[in-house]
Amino acid sequence: MLRDIWATFIGFLHGFGAMCLFFLRLLQYTPSVLYKRFSLVAYQVYNAGALSIVIIMVCGLFVGGVLGLQAYSNLERFNAEDTTGIFAGFALIKEIGPVITALLFAGRAGTALASEIGLMKATDQLSAMEMMAVDPLRYVAVPRFLGGVISMPLLVAVFTAIGLLGSHLVAVELLGVDVGAYWQQLQNALDMEDVMEGIYKSIVFGVIASLLAVWEGYNSVPTAEGVGRATTRTVVITAIAVLVFDFMITAWVL
Repeated sequence: MLRDIWATFIGFLHGFGAMCLFFLRLLQYTPSVLYKRFSLVAYQVYNAGALSIVIIMVCGLFVGGVLGLQAYSNLERFNAEDTTGIFAGFALIKEIGPVITALLFAGRAGTALASEIGLMKATDQLSAMEMMAVDPLRYVAVPRFLGGVISMPLLVAVFTAIGLLGSHLVAVELLGVDVGAYWQQLQNALDMEDVMEGIYKSIVFGVIASLLAVWEGYNSVPTAEGVGRATTRTVVITAIAVLVFDFMITAWVL
């Protein structure tokens, strides 16, 4: 058992080190890709971000509605219904917005990126690029990575805005909270540090989700089963990494 644990630990270190080197290569090629192949990056922003907007908006609306219900039902016990906006706003901006958006991104765009690159590897398209002296890392991996990194903060902003709208509809229109008190309390309590915390998390989560999706697809076993496993690993590892880094960023900000 100890031998298996040690072998697993060594394998994790090897994989983590290889992914770090892969990440550094992505960063190395980023300036040239942004300068020479910006159209590819723009298309990947559309592919990863714009095509995910519907699920982000629907989930944001209902998550905000649930937060409005929960906040009202709990604050009503203390005769503090007017502070419902504070509860919903802080939860969406600092925590729920970035985390749920990252998980939804991993489930929709991350799996699409991993399976797309994995299928290109399985059908020898990446090998064909190398035969034509085209670096597949620069042409395939970097634009998709940058597309995900750019899309994540935008999706988090949309999710948070729609979530606040859903909370407003439930708290103000359905439960009768005063609209002026709802928004005034939120504006008085919220400061720029709270907003920046959500922005920091959205950027970090975008890097994590995009890097893991591209890494798993680029290093998948070139078979149908291998592509399926890479897609599954993308969602699982991204979910764990997002929650771990969410705790670390929150502890660092506090």
